[in-house]
Formats: sequence, C-alpha cells, structure tokens
Amino acid sequence: MTPDIIIFNGALMTFDAEQPQAQALAIAGGVITAVGSTDDIRDLAAPETRLIDAKGGTVLPGFIDSHVHLFGGSVELSCLNLYGLHGLENMAEAIRHYAAANVEDQLVFCVMCDYGILGTGKTPTRHDLDYILPARPLAMFAPDHHTVWANTAALELAGLLQGGTVDAGSLIVMGEDGLASGELLEPGAYSPVLALTRHGGREMMGLTTGKDPVRAPSEAEREMDKDVIAQGLIHCAEQGITGLHLMDGNVYQAELLSELEAEGRLLCRCEVPFHFKGTDPIERIAAEAPAMRARFQGDMVRSAHLKMFIDGVVESGTALMLEPYPGEMGAGGNMGDEVFTQEHFVAACIEADRLGFQIAVHAIGDAGVRRTIDAYEAVQNANGVRDSRHRIEHLEVMHPSDIPRLAKLGIVASIQPGHAPFGGYFPPTGVGQYLHDHQIAGAYAWQDIRETGAKVIFSTDWPVIPVDVMTNVKAAVAPQKLGALWRDQAQTLEDTLESYTKGNAWAEFREDRKGQLSVGMMADVAVMSHDLSMVSPDVINAAAAMITICDGKVTFER
Repeated sequence: MTPDIIIFNGALMTFDAEQPQAQALAIAGGVITAVGSTDDIRDLAAPETRLIDAKGGTVLPGFIDSHVHLFGGSVELSCLNLYGLHGLENMAEAIRHYAAANVEDQLVFCVMCDYGILGTGKTPTRHDLDYILPARPLAMFAPDHHTVWANTAALELAGLLQGGTVDAGSLIVMGEDGLASGELLEPGAYSPVLALTRHGGREMMGLTTGKDPVRAPSEAEREMDKDVIAQGLIHCAEQGITGLHLMDGNVYQAELLSELEAEGRLLCRCEVPFHFKGTDPIERIAAEAPAMRARFQGDMVRSAHLKMFIDGVVESGTALMLEPYPGEMGAGGNMGDEVFTQEHFVAACIEADRLGFQIAVHAIGDAGVRRTIDAYEAVQNANGVRDSRHRIEHLEVMHPSDIPRLAKLGIVASIQPGHAPFGGYFPPTGVGQYLHDHQIAGAYAWQDIRETGAKVIFSTDWPVIPVDVMTNVKAAVAPQKLGALWRDQAQTLEDTLESYTKGNAWAEFREDRKGQLSVGMMADVAVMSHDLSMVSPDVINAAAAMITICDGKVTFER
C-alpha cells in the first residue's frame, strides 16, 4: 500500500521488543505499514506521500492521558485561572478585571484557586469574596475540584445560603452566624453553583451525577458544548496526545464526542466511563451501564470502564485516613468523609465486575486506598480471578503494608506525577502539613509501587493540573528534593514514557492495536522537538510535540 505519510530521520522509541529502535516509519490507511531505517522507508514514498523530517527528534506512540476531565478542562481554558496568585488584593484585581470583561456571565467563575491563597490556615469565606464582588455572583474552584468557594450572591442564587441537604461525603460549611460560610466541599454541595456557569453545569455533570442533564440542552447549547470540547481536543493534540481516558462520563458527553467524530473534529480517541455514585442503587449498574457500553464501541469513542469515588482529597480533610488528621484538621477525630459505605461500595464493585466492566476508583487517603484494595479482593473472591485490570486513581497516601497488595491482586496504579508536592506544580509544603510524619513513607510512592511489579500508568487529571505532557514527564523524572522524610521516587525516562503510551494502551485493553510503533498498529504518533534521551531531566519540559498524528491524520503541527 502506498504510504500516506512517511516520518524519517527520527530517534524512534517503538516500545516493540522485537525492534525497540528505528529511524523511520510509514503510515497508510490509518495504520503503521513499515518501520525501519530512513533509507529503506523513504524508498517506499510515492509522489503523493507526505514526507516528515523528524530532524533527530524522538518519535514515539502518541501520548495517552489516562485520567482527564475533558469537558470541564475544555471549559476552564476560558475561565479566569488563579494559579500562582496569593493575597486578597491580588485576587481582587484579577477577578474585577475579568468580571468587567465578561459582563454577560451569570456567575463570575474562577479556577485553580489554591487552598492557601489567603495564607496558611486561612480558608476563603463568602465575606472575602463579597469584598471582591459585593453584588455579583462569584465562585472559585480549588485545583483538585473538590472544593468551591462562593460569595453571598452566588450562594443566594444557588439556594445554599441557608444550608441544605447534601450527599454523603459532601458538606456545606456553615458559619457561626448560621449561614453558609462560602466553602462547599465535594460535588454534592457545590453542584448548584456549577449550574450557574456558562454551560449550566453540564461540563461537570458526568462527575457530579454521572447522569444526563435533567433538562435537555437546546440545540444552541448543544453546539456550544461541542465547540468548547473541540477546542479542548485541539489543546490536547498540541501536547502530542492521541488518546484520553475520561474519568467522568454520561451518555450526553459520549454523544457529543460521537457527533464531533462525524464532523471530523474529534482529534483524540476517547474512553468514556459510566459514572456510579455512592447514592446510586446497585441496580442502576445493570439497568444502564451495559447499554451505554454497547452503544459506544468505536475506535474513536468507546465506553468500557466504570468510575467511582471512595473519598475526597487531603487538602480539604475529605480523603479517608486510617487515623485522624494532624492538628486542627483532625479536630473531633476527623478521618475524612465516607462517600460510600464499604458494604455498598463492595457490592457495586462485585456487580460491575460481574458485568465485565473495568473499574476505576478515585482513592487518595490511606484508608480509602485500603478500602478499594479490599473491595477488589472481595471481587475476586466473589466472581473469580479474570484479566480485569481494575484501577486505583491517585493512591496518593498508602500504608506501606498495602503497596505489595497491588501487584498481588493485579491492580493498576494510575498516578499523576504533577500532583505530588515534589512534582513542581503545587507548593511543596502543601500536602505534607496535613499528614503525620510516619504517613509520608507511603505517600506518592511511585517507584516503590513500580518495584513490586504492579502496573503503573501516568496521567494529569486535567484540569486539576494542565494536560501538558512534558511538564508531567519532568515531574516524574526530576522530582524535587523535600528532605529526609520523602523518599526519592524519580522515574526513568523509559518507564515514564512507557507509562504514558504503551502502558496506557494496555490499561484500556488495546495493547494489540496501539501504544507501540510496529506494523499493523494504529497510526497514533507524536514527533518531538528533541531527542528526549539526550535532554537533561531537569529541563526536559523544554521539549514539545512538533507533529501529532491520530488515526493516520495530522491533528497538530507546530
């Protein structure tokens, strides 16, 4: 077959054990048709073949980000980003300027608001936000998306100023005056505020409810939603990304992606989950999940996994811990918030596994991780052992005795290097202040996990951190030194890139079709600006994708 594209003069990292390195490859009909030397592959060219000179840069399988929130991340590209801002006056200046430029927004919505934006131990209140915008609804999302802070006008408009009933694991923090303080913990508390955003909260509905919009969007709203996702896909392709594992999902989002595919605007392959909440009856899984899976089984849009949350996050004191948090956060014996009862959670895992679903569970605290491991063990006892590739997302704090259990039970460790305090993105003093010293030994233990033989895969959890691949790669290969309590968890470059490509293809059960550069594989390829093996780890984020190819088509070119 005549090649559509030939890439030559590259430093190929094929992740094919039979041919680990090469210089060139050919693509035809959406698949890789030849891999070899520059001379041999260039000889295959026809006049109509596009020739791409890699100029010595690394050529590798397209990156797969195995944990993202595509719809929400896409929307947030146009929101006010408060990353790096500190102090009330700096906040006020930025927010007032943004509000004046967006007068049509019902809610002035900001993202990436650090928990310590007003200083260590100072939580923003509605009164702080009232100072910034006294009359107009204003809300801010924490980077981890587990906390929203809202001013009085936003709380009134959302019907939360007097408090209200919330799901288990969620909390409307009340002030001494009997009114909401402005701090809303977890989706069950902040969803009414998100409903006031430009997209009516639809961007996060796959996370907050896992169900479709209660009110069917108008045609104009549907087109607006598609357009914003299309912009997010362009942004992902710019990073060399060809595949995404969404960690929030509903039929609506999968429909939008399918429509984008039909329109030629779907630039990345997307795995869309069935999202199951702690408030859902077990019967919902069998009633809805198999139908969603059967409906979306294409090469570009596919549904095959089920997503759950078992806890929250460390910074808000909602991650489930084996002992009370240190200091004020542990007041009253706080060990985190239970999203599921363990009985209900185990039953959900057993049912999802019985129906053949891969399970992905957000678990961050050492108790949350242990409960998830226990549940997966219960699944094997109930249903038998199969090649399930069940995942734990984040596992940021683990009891050291639980680390070997991952490999023993075949559990996939889904890790986001940029989230760690030594990842270079968040303040290095952040998480550590909420952990006991003895818990740090099992915190962000990437290499310890890998050395047990457990499968490790990498992602960003965009928009918790940017979807930028090379920033995340740097976090893995060149973590900061935080002192004796924090073990060195630095990753090798090869392990890191494998966990971002072939490993993530394996995690979605498509290792026979993608994730390596070999004949017959899907033509998903990233051409980098540098030979990554020759770049110092501490500056590896200077490298960038020059060309991205998904399904044999160029989706980005710098």
